[in-house]
Amino acid sequence: MPELPEVETVAAALRSHLPGRQLTEVTIRCEKLRRPIPVKALQNLVNEAIVGVRRRAKYLLVDISDGQTLVIHLGMTGTLRLTDKGETAERHDHLDLQLDNGKCLRFRDPRKFGLVMVVKPNAQGEIEELGKLAPEPLSEEFSADYFYRLSRQRTTPVKNFIMDQRRVVGVGNIYASESLFRTRIRPTTTVGRLGQERCRQLVKTIKEVLSEAIATGGTTISDFRQVDGSEGAFARELQVYGRAGEPCIRCGQPIEKIVIGGRSTFYCPQCQKR
Repeated sequence: MPELPEVETVAAALRSHLPGRQLTEVTIRCEKLRRPIPVKALQNLVNEAIVGVRRRAKYLLVDISDGQTLVIHLGMTGTLRLTDKGETAERHDHLDLQLDNGKCLRFRDPRKFGLVMVVKPNAQGEIEELGKLAPEPLSEEFSADYFYRLSRQRTTPVKNFIMDQRRVVGVGNIYASESLFRTRIRPTTTVGRLGQERCRQLVKTIKEVLSEAIATGGTTISDFRQVDGSEGAFARELQVYGRAGEPCIRCGQPIEKIVIGGRSTFYCPQCQKR
């Protein structure tokens, strides 16, 4: 499932190609994703220009010249690619947005858990449906003090806590496992037991891991591809995720895999004792 670094990688690429381009045609091959695709609203964007591309949590926000915003969530298996106009669509290519330069922004989603909406932001550019999202992990708002204060008296496993979108957005399964390994914190540790220094280390590491992943184009495990079709290179940097049974890079102990909150979790039982 694309996480924050993957979505930011896509957003950064689209910022280089979309602003200033005009939408000339919309082709919808499948209307049923997580929610039905808003056919009429998308068609009404034809002849409008794209004025900017933003990201909030794992949502891509494409701002349109008529004041509306196209919101796209990649779900579990979604990808966006820039193709040449007329390139043959494949089975799971559900939406094409043709541009005035002959390029096509194509949305592919084999499992159909993605989301496409057209919404009207408020005067501050905020979108009502995203208004209750927690702070961005790379923002100043997500600080050691914030994390420590929010975690007091909580009995939740720390991995679940940092993946809770009500606490901080975008820290998905891969980067939660990697951040906890780097800080030597066991994923099952009760978050309320972490002291101020451990909270500071974890917040700092989360920011470092996400920044490194963004710099290398995210992580490709199975479906994720960048806008040009290439894979994310951070997969080569993973130290625990997906390495069950392999030796820990620090101590040589086999990496273990457990399930927490329904998600596969990887850690070193020697390096992450508490």
